[in-house]
Amino acid sequence: MDEIYTIPAEEYPHIVLFYPVLRELEETMRTTFHALARLDYPRDKYSIIAIPNADDIDTVASLMRLRDEFTFLEVLPVPSTSDARWQPIWDAWKNNPHAYWFNRGARAGVRELPPKKTRQLIYAFYTTYREWAGTGDFLVNYIDADSAPPADHFKAAAVGIRHYDVLQATNIAGNLLHSLPASWFAFDHLVWDANKYGHLTANGKHPYWVLGKGLFFKASDLYELGGFHPWITIEDPEVGLRLWKNGRKLGLIDTPLIEEVPETLSNGIRQRKRWVAGFFQSLNVPLKELRFTRMERFKAWLNFLPCISLSVNAVGIPIGIWAIVRWILGTSPVPTWSLILAAANLFCFTVMLLKLYIVTWTRTKAVLPGRLARLWYLIRVNPISLLIFWLVWTVPLWLGWRMYRKDTGLTWERTRKINANNDIVRTGVAYTKPS
Repeated sequence: MDEIYTIPAEEYPHIVLFYPVLRELEETMRTTFHALARLDYPRDKYSIIAIPNADDIDTVASLMRLRDEFTFLEVLPVPSTSDARWQPIWDAWKNNPHAYWFNRGARAGVRELPPKKTRQLIYAFYTTYREWAGTGDFLVNYIDADSAPPADHFKAAAVGIRHYDVLQATNIAGNLLHSLPASWFAFDHLVWDANKYGHLTANGKHPYWVLGKGLFFKASDLYELGGFHPWITIEDPEVGLRLWKNGRKLGLIDTPLIEEVPETLSNGIRQRKRWVAGFFQSLNVPLKELRFTRMERFKAWLNFLPCISLSVNAVGIPIGIWAIVRWILGTSPVPTWSLILAAANLFCFTVMLLKLYIVTWTRTKAVLPGRLARLWYLIRVNPISLLIFWLVWTVPLWLGWRMYRKDTGLTWERTRKINANNDIVRTGVAYTKPS
């Protein structure tokens, strides 16, 4: 981060942060804007643009009120795709072979884009890009309704973009102790962001996907490569794979955004089934359209392997323990080679968990500075608890697979936000029990 102080102010990149929202609580959005108000970056070097659907009357009204309170906020309502203001987007896609969904396949030329976050991002990006035509490049950033970026979020991007083409910030849940499901769902992010995602940078050697919030693109790259694919349930994995295939390297911003995770099983399953559907979709037709080689397709599928293997762990680990105990008792019904395999698996599982818990202890300090609170979190995500959670993961895996097979999930089935991080963002209190 010290590098930022050697960059002349005139060389700071301009950053446009898009804020796609749908039927959000005004207080949830206000909490996010409190975080954005603390950004440590020259005010004339960034724009923050909320992009609700034009027919989402209540959210538009809330944003207009919030605009009076937060003067940096701009509001760009997204019209229906039948509106003439979409014509420049159709023209750009028609003339861009990278926008394969518009030029080839069953939905070629279809303009009735599904009403979801991706459609809002498409309209906002192309509209803003046209306004910037001839004035230079800028960085595109977007966050979710509940995201609270750290103060150095933009400065980290100013440094990182000098070395990488795409940047992805990590995430951490601020409400990880509000319920047992919240603890489970927060652990997903700790595992993926802190342990797995860094491997996807791989200096350009491994296909990557982005996480859907807290990321930065060069606007010129995003425009050249066709923007966002509107017919995938989530835009994150496909756009990352497309950028990677076209030589754009990924860098990781380690300082996390604070977000909230679902506090009930039903809401968490609803969210994750959409992720799963998007993963399956991105790993099918897009890989063929992007001309991934057989080995590249195999590597891309490896990104999804941790999710697929969760339920296997929930069954395999207890069976391995059972087999070893029976062997110790001298009543083992299985061959010796399988016992050796079981012991090796259990050893690797133990080492992996130990590493995860060390990283969890360190990273949760951002939202749980007290040692007792962090210890309580580790107790909540103990190995037995995690095995139960990974068994629960079979539900969104199945539902997401079914969504993929039936080509559903095209509308925005939003994850309900409840302003869970109000205390952390506004008062600096790292954790309070939910009321």
